[in-house]
Parts: sequence; structure tokens; C-alpha cells
Amino acid sequence: MGSLNTFAKDYLRHASALVKLSRDMFARGMDPARLTNPDNSFVFDVSSSLTSALRDAVINPTKVMQDNAELALQYRKLAQNVVLTTLKQPTEPVVSPERSDHRFDDEAWQRNPIYYAIGQTYLINAQYMDRFTRDLEGLTDANRRQLEFLVRQYVNALAPTNFFITNPKAVRKCRQTWGLSVVQGLENFGRDLLRSRQLLNVSMTDEKAFEVGKNIATTPGKVIFQNRLFQLIQYEPTTDRVHQTPLLVVPPFINKYYIMELTERKSLVRWLVAQGHTVFMMSWVNPDASYRDTTFEDYVQEGVLAAMDAVQEATGEREINTIGYCVGGTLLATTLAHLKKVGDDRVKSSTFFATLLDFNDPGEIGVYLNERIVQALENYIDRIGYYDGRFIALSFSSLKENNLIWSYFVNNYLMGEPPLPFDLLYWNSDSTNLPAAMYRYYLREMYLNNKLREPGALTIAGTPIDLTDIDTPAMFVSAQQDHIALWKSTYSGFRLFSGEKHFVLGQSGHIAGIINPPESGKYGYYTNRSEEENPESWFDNADHHEGSWWPHWQDWVSRFQGEEVAPRVPGDNALDVIEDAPGSYVKVRLV
Repeated sequence: MGSLNTFAKDYLRHASALVKLSRDMFARGMDPARLTNPDNSFVFDVSSSLTSALRDAVINPTKVMQDNAELALQYRKLAQNVVLTTLKQPTEPVVSPERSDHRFDDEAWQRNPIYYAIGQTYLINAQYMDRFTRDLEGLTDANRRQLEFLVRQYVNALAPTNFFITNPKAVRKCRQTWGLSVVQGLENFGRDLLRSRQLLNVSMTDEKAFEVGKNIATTPGKVIFQNRLFQLIQYEPTTDRVHQTPLLVVPPFINKYYIMELTERKSLVRWLVAQGHTVFMMSWVNPDASYRDTTFEDYVQEGVLAAMDAVQEATGEREINTIGYCVGGTLLATTLAHLKKVGDDRVKSSTFFATLLDFNDPGEIGVYLNERIVQALENYIDRIGYYDGRFIALSFSSLKENNLIWSYFVNNYLMGEPPLPFDLLYWNSDSTNLPAAMYRYYLREMYLNNKLREPGALTIAGTPIDLTDIDTPAMFVSAQQDHIALWKSTYSGFRLFSGEKHFVLGQSGHIAGIINPPESGKYGYYTNRSEEENPESWFDNADHHEGSWWPHWQDWVSRFQGEEVAPRVPGDNALDVIEDAPGSYVKVRLV
């Protein structure tokens, strides 16, 4: 009787929450028919951007006949297997999912004749669609990649596991909980929809489990400078002596900086401080519509250059070492090119994490980039004054849609389960907006037109910039499985610099390949002291090293860190303490 009362209370609690969420949603004018797009025309522009290319594509009749014949044979075998499965006889699947695909792991997909037929039909058709798109001839590489992306999104969205009635685990959970899982799933859906406004961003983690400054981004430090674009954090020293040359870190403004200090164990910042560096971190503002006219040039002048000046005031040192991560590295390289033009040599060394400077092959994100799509994006951001960070998050998640969208869709909404706490996914969900003018410039001039690599093609703060003029000693650190900044593309940017330079290739991806503490022992890295003409040759002649590349970087940067001096305490020099780290800018979340 007690368990029944508990169940009834849980049911009423979740049902009441669901009713309240529904009321809140309609009170805020939510339109459930517009879940995934702030601009209805944008989806049309994405899908129609391939129309002219597909008109010119050639369908090879021989390959089509072969594909259709193979499809017919697979369906014949499937019919036989369904009969055998009904008779409880062992069968081999007509099409097996890839080893990394766990959507069909439940035993019902093999033992139940209905689910077996549904799952195999889906996999057969998905394989056929993949073959058909690959058989199209006459498409450019960019159009083929975009077509394959759109087909993949369509195919994976229609997976039977994404629908309640054709997901055996969801049906079983509903039966076991007497329907409570369905009510909980609807509650989870309503909560996500409410916080997403008109963008359905599926929750990937329990956001209540983390708080910036409490159990994440906890490295001790102080904010010692701020302007309208960023706060500058100076971290407290932990060593008896520190290196004379301070270290300025320029994080990406597309994400929050604390990817570099998620927890104590994963904190690059804490490790850098422990090596004796006086570390300064830029924490970018999360802009709203009032930043509409803020430009990429402003991010250079009021951002990186202002931070460099503040570091000098805080330490008394003119020379600095620098690190730039992802688009923060792109911004840093642009700043270095400007400094070179004006004869400013204050930067002793620069390090670039997963940084694109040559955008000829932008990776998987390139599926969103052509003239028509960029125009649609420009119309959207010009109208509202910024690029909504939730749209950015959804765009990047769609590059790994089964892992970052549909698995959580099934867990949260069909199974009615709350997402588990995961610090990396908390950071990934902590979105930031981008000012309209800045993002329009960055998207068109760099991604679309690839002008950053062209000498004199762009002008910053009154000076035409040329990356080939940069002779600051530089290390480029990229990641082998990075799908956002392809390492071979980052290698092209590395080759643009004219000074002393060193390329390091970490294993794993865009985050894990960079945030790879020595204690973890997870991934190794590759080095090659020679600068080869192409990345393939560089890799063929590279040496593999076990463990983190972090100590390797420390050995390299030690030549530029100066003498040992007394530790610098934030606020003890020309700049006063404004507030404790991590500061207030990083805590601003989109609502």
C-alpha cells in the first residue's frame, strides 16, 4: 500500500509540473509548431541550397540498377528471416548496425519478429539511401558533403528508436511504471521547450548539479580588469617563484572560457599556474542585442589588445606569452598580424590550440556554409541583433546528431529519465550569443571568402594584415579526430607563419585532444621537427609520444618565460581587484 501511495504521489507531482509547464509555455506565447528554427526561411534556404547542384547531378543508371537489385535481395532475405524469427529460429541480420551504433542493442530487436522487421527495414533503407547519394556524379565536394549531411539528418531522425511505439525499451518502461515514464518524459520535453524559446535544445546533463565558481571553474583568482567585452582574471600563484613573463590566454568567444578549468583534475589553468606561470584569462561577455554593431575589429582592439595592456599594468612586464584556443586563436593571430604592422613586438611566443587560419576546408561545419545559407544567416542576425547561442549549440550538436541529440531525446522524452551530471556537457550547454556585425564579418570574410590567409585582404585597426609577416615563435597544437577544426586545415594555417614554429598533433578530438592532463594517461601526441610541405608527409615522418603534450609545451615555452621572480598577487600592482574569479560575465546564461 505504501509503494502504491508513493507512486500516486510521484504521478501527481509530475502531472502537476507538466500542467504548470504547459501554462507557462502558452503564457509566454510559445508556438509548438516552431521548435527548431528562429527563422522559418532558414530551413528552406539550407535545404534548397542544393537544388541547382542536384539538377546538374548525373544518376548512373548502372549503379542504380545494381543498388535496386541489392535492395530486392535484402528484402527477400528479410522476409525469410522474419519467418525464422517468428519460429524462434536463429538468424543472421541482413544489415548490422555499426559497432559504435548502440540504438539497436536491446534484445527485442533480435527476438521479437515485429521489432526485428522494423529495425532491419530501417537499416536496409538507410544503407540504400547512403549508397544512392554516394552514387550521384557531377557534384562538387562541398555539395556532396552537404547532401550527405542532409540525408544523414533525415535518416537518423526517422530511426524507429526515436518514436515511442517503435522503441521496445520505452514501451517496456511505460508498462513497468504504469505510464509514469510517459508523464515524466512530457515534463522533461516541456521544460526543455520552455527554456529553449523557439529552439529545442535537448538537455544533455543535469544542469542543477553544477554551478560556475562553486564546483566548476574554481581555480582561485581575481578579476582585475573589465570593459564592455571581457573581464580579465588573474589567477593566484601557487609556487614560491614564478616566471617573469606573464601568460595571457585568449579563449573562444563562441563558448565560455572554463572549458580550460572544468574541475581541478581537468584544469589546464590550474596546471599552468602550478608550472609557475602568472596566468591571465579573458572571460568574454555574453552579448545581447545592444552589441549589434560590435565588430571583429572591436574584439581585437577592445579585447586582446586591451587585455595585453592590462597584463602589463598588473605585472609591470611589457613582454608576454600568449595562448589562443579555437576562434580565440584566430583572433590572436589577427592581433599578432596587426602588431607586426605597427612594429609592436611585445608578444614573445604564441600557442594556438585547434585553430583555423586557412578556412579552405572548414570541416563538417562547412555543410552550413555557402552563399545562400550565409545570406539567410545574415538576414536572421541583422533582424535580432545577435546570433543566438542556442542555435550555435544545435548546429554543432547536429554534426554528431545520434550522440548529442537523439540519444538524449530518447532518454529524456521517451524513457522519462533525467540526464546524468556531466561537466563537459554542462559547459557545452552553457551557450553564448555573438554580436551581429562581428559574426557577419567572421562568417563571410573568413569562412566563406577565406580572406584571412590572403596578404593584405583584411584591414584591422587601420592596418592591412598579413599572417605571413608573423615571426613570433609559435606552437600549433591540433587534434587528430577534431571535426570542428580539421588538423590538416590547421596545418595549412601553421605554414603561413614565417618565424620559428612547431606543430604538435594530439590524439582524440577538439576538446579531449587539448584538455589532456598528464595524470589521465589517455591520449598521446605526435611531433615532427621538420616542416613538411603537406600534412600527410608531416604525419608519415612524425614521432609518436605516449601521454599528454602539456609537458612538451612547457619545455618549449621555457625559452620564453624569463627569469624567476617573486609571486604576483592579484591587486598588488596598478590594477585593483574588482571581484573574485570566475567573475560575473561568465555566469550570464541565456534565458
